[in-house]
Amino acid sequence: MSEQTINTSDIKTIIKNNIRNYSMFIMLAFIMIIFAPLTDGTNWSPRNFTNIFFQNSYVLILAIGMVQVIIVQGIDLSVGAACAMVGALSAMIYNTGVGLPVTLIASLAMGAAIGAYQGAWVAFAKMPSFIVTLSGMMLFRGLTYLITKVNPISLKDNGYSLLSTGTLDEILGIKQIGPYFPMALIAAVLVLLLFYITEFIGRNKKIVNGFDVTPFPLFITQLVLISFLTLGLADRFARYRGLPIVVLVLGLAIVAFHFILNNTVLGRYIYAVGGNPRSAKLSGINSEMVTFIVFCFMGGLTGLAAVVSTGYMNSALPQAGNLFELDAIAACYIGGVSAGGGIGSVIGVIVGGLVMSAINNGMSLMNLGQHYQYVVKALILILAVFYDVYTRRKAGLG
Repeated sequence: MSEQTINTSDIKTIIKNNIRNYSMFIMLAFIMIIFAPLTDGTNWSPRNFTNIFFQNSYVLILAIGMVQVIIVQGIDLSVGAACAMVGALSAMIYNTGVGLPVTLIASLAMGAAIGAYQGAWVAFAKMPSFIVTLSGMMLFRGLTYLITKVNPISLKDNGYSLLSTGTLDEILGIKQIGPYFPMALIAAVLVLLLFYITEFIGRNKKIVNGFDVTPFPLFITQLVLISFLTLGLADRFARYRGLPIVVLVLGLAIVAFHFILNNTVLGRYIYAVGGNPRSAKLSGINSEMVTFIVFCFMGGLTGLAAVVSTGYMNSALPQAGNLFELDAIAACYIGGVSAGGGIGSVIGVIVGGLVMSAINNGMSLMNLGQHYQYVVKALILILAVFYDVYTRRKAGLG
């Protein structure tokens, strides 16, 4: 179905097939509205929105990598322990005085090396990713205890935490203009323009190559929803301290991996391997190398998440990273990733991660304990997977 006339039944069919994508945005809005009276409107305050991203950006970063792993029918249970180990090593590197840029590069390299190690076992040794990453979880947690000697590693100054809790306006010395710090609004417009360009280029390429595309009115509707969410967040940031550095980093990661998955040959291979590994192999795709690359991506993003989480805590703790993997996996399944592989998107898991963050934040503002949050996360995860299995069975996909 390319640029042809779309009748009502076609539109209904497309909406039905993409209902999980639309329901994510509705769920996020519903959760925010529900918590508004319960928190006296505090959950809508600019300060609270900024704090949500300070506290949860590592989950969103991990979810960008996890969605790719799940698409190729894998899983990574080691990301929490890997974050703890890389965070400890990065704190030690930073304390030598090399500065944050070098520390960040070293952390990305260490994370990518971890991904390559696990990816080699999964892709080339044909071992189940569950077993490999479960082993990695225990290995990296044990190494973290050895590295830290079960003691926190303090950072020598506050420079490390700038990536996690600093804002671009404060670093550049830009003053507030009226009610706004301007950099958040400027960045939102630039990101949206880049996003529009990549979306239209990808759509046109699909049309030229004869692939099915979403009808233009629904395509525009999706862009409008994403724009509304992006500009709404920018407005919240602009009213309190300005654009968080971590949000800028997160935005670049979203754009980069959204582009890779939707506009590159590698992205098509990732979906092909996840959808039907045997058919992908028979069609000439090097599925082992694709899986290996995906785990390298996951490792690199784990290194980035390690720096963000360590900077937020302003120290490297040996017990850091506890249940990070649960948060990332839950964000993926809530965000529309299929348990059977082959289906998922970066935008979807970001919204899924925001849903989890909004729930956690709302319960914290209500002074509910951590144990309640664990119960809610568990219920949301099982319901999200049930919904995926149910819809796939109903559609005759398994």
